[in-house]
Amino acid sequence: MISKESIGIHAGMVWTILNDGDKWDFADLKRTTSLKNNELCAALGWLAREDKIGLEESQDGLLVYLKDI
Repeated sequence: MISKESIGIHAGMVWTILNDGDKWDFADLKRTTSLKNNELCAALGWLAREDKIGLEESQDGLLVYLKDI
């Protein structure tokens, strides 16, 4: 079951991965975190709402990276 608490935990997992400074493909993030699509999308939404990530479309799909704050 998805909850605010689990979304926050998943957002923390994603933030930790993105903290390496690279741009990550959505599929690679999904594979690395083992999150389901809806869990990863909710975590990315959380981080986007907090203005912590940037999103970039590429020919291969969506790239996600941590913004410089």
